[in-house]
Amino acid sequence: MSRGRFIALSVVLDAILVNAGIVAAFVLRFGGKLPQFNFGAYLGLWPLITLLYLASAYIYGLYEPERIEGAWGTVRGAVQAVTLGTVLVAAVAFFAGPRFFSFSRLAIVIAWALDAALLTLWRLAVLRTTSIQWPEQRVLVVGTTPLACDLAREIDERRGWGYHVVGLVRRDDIEAEVSGCDVPILGTVADVPAIVAAERVTRVIVASPVALRELIEDMAIGNESDVRVEVIPDLYEILIGTVDSTIADIPLMALTHSSVPGWYRLVKRLGDIALSALLLVLLSPVLLIAALAVLLTMGGPVIFSQERVGRDMHPFRVHKFRTMVRDAEAASGPVLATEDDPRITPVGRFLRRYRVDELPQLVNILVGQMSFVGPRPERAFFVERFEREIPGYRERFRVKPGVTGLAQVSGGYATTPERKLKFDLIYLYHQTLLMDVQIMAETIRVVLTGRGAR
Repeated sequence: MSRGRFIALSVVLDAILVNAGIVAAFVLRFGGKLPQFNFGAYLGLWPLITLLYLASAYIYGLYEPERIEGAWGTVRGAVQAVTLGTVLVAAVAFFAGPRFFSFSRLAIVIAWALDAALLTLWRLAVLRTTSIQWPEQRVLVVGTTPLACDLAREIDERRGWGYHVVGLVRRDDIEAEVSGCDVPILGTVADVPAIVAAERVTRVIVASPVALRELIEDMAIGNESDVRVEVIPDLYEILIGTVDSTIADIPLMALTHSSVPGWYRLVKRLGDIALSALLLVLLSPVLLIAALAVLLTMGGPVIFSQERVGRDMHPFRVHKFRTMVRDAEAASGPVLATEDDPRITPVGRFLRRYRVDELPQLVNILVGQMSFVGPRPERAFFVERFEREIPGYRERFRVKPGVTGLAQVSGGYATTPERKLKFDLIYLYHQTLLMDVQIMAETIRVVLTGRGAR
């Protein structure tokens, strides 16, 4: 059984058994009968009761089996979850009014005992009779300190959950090894990228945070794989960051971030479709006037289409109103535009100032090549150059490019690629719907004031 199926089974069985325990409690309390008044109160609240018990089970880790160590841990987690669920149900019934606060106190006690037993027994039975297939986690520990060795031992004790320590690496050639640590030393920090590839490492845990900036930049920002990089934080890191998980009593802080949840991508995509379609209709007079202005002052073509690099490095053609003279790069080749670029026409400068030249990209958004918010799409020529010159530049292509972004509302038109990348990474690692709304609101302010961001 896979971990995902076990969790789905847990939710379904818990929902069924919790309610079965409550019904059985009524039967036991009232001598085999279901009293209409008391049982009617339960029937009015059972969906909410189910959600409260499931939430309590989640809080106490019953849907994260790797957090529960042994049979006693299962019993403790189930009893704690059922106790919290019972308290929450009693509180809800009380505030719901006399109609619902009619549960027999003895029935509540019986239900608590039955639910705790049911949630415990089925888990023990499944865990003892079924082999759960945990996702393999091949862990590389950076450091050879006593803490690194303790961490390796703790991980090794969790082999049944898919953990496997491939080895340790020294911080440098002079870092001393810990005696009695039965884990191979595979090299130094400089060898980490090669070790990750050779050993198929999925998780790097830094147990010696000192002097590891180079590793952090290489693995946490510049890597193209899905390797998770974490650090055992010192006090300084805890003060400026958030502890994401623990192994035994060892806190870990993630330096890499997993992709955003599926619901966020779905909501954002639906919003992109609805808003781009609406704006294409509402702004059609503006689009027509801009097209005529370009045609009358510069001649054709009105629309400038150019290949750009999108999400996962896939090329696509972006559309804009033409703002430069015809064949602007015929003599110079690919050149980044500057704030006072002589190739930009007077009408083109006006269109750029108020971002009207970007409006045809609503079509790119509608068909799914772009989003309203994200890193600006760049040309392949410059992407190849920036990848060579700027560490971590490829990371920005993990998300769909946008018409506007944090870099565009935070910096000036001539902001350097290095500075833009920092804003792009801030957005990539912390994106939320609220941040998207804030960036779009700031973009409107930029458009209305003509303040210069690209």
